Amino acid sequence: QVQLVESGGGLVQAGGSLRLSCAASGRTFSNYDMGWFRQAPGKEREFVAAATINGPGTNTIIADSVQGRCTISRDNTKNTVYLQIHSLEPEDTAVYYCAAQRHETGYTNYRSMRTYDYWGQGTQVTVSS
Repeated sequence: QVQLVESGGGLVQAGGSLRLSCAASGRTFSNYDMGWFRQAPGKEREFVAAATINGPGTNTIIADSVQGRCTISRDNTKNTVYLQIHSLEPEDTAVYYCAAQRHETGYTNYRSMRTYDYWGQGTQVTVSS
């Protein structure tokens, strides 16, 4: 089992920035691909970003909706993955969820919710105009 706890959400004005954190415990963090998703009221959960294992390094994937405004990073020494979003817009208002799956070789669709086995409880981000 992997436990994921998100933090860093809150109320921010449009144009501001936030850094979300997701702390993992329970298994060897460096063996897991990590993703961020978000769910706005009345909408389906959508992919935001992923930090996946690529040999000794990390590969990052960013959704088109936040491309250029979003950075994902991971610190394996702290068992934590971060999501930084700049130039926040009211449309970014959502509950942001962290997700994990044990890395596997071969093709993986990191943009799909079904890829991930473990999920956090989410952290609310509200962007005021």
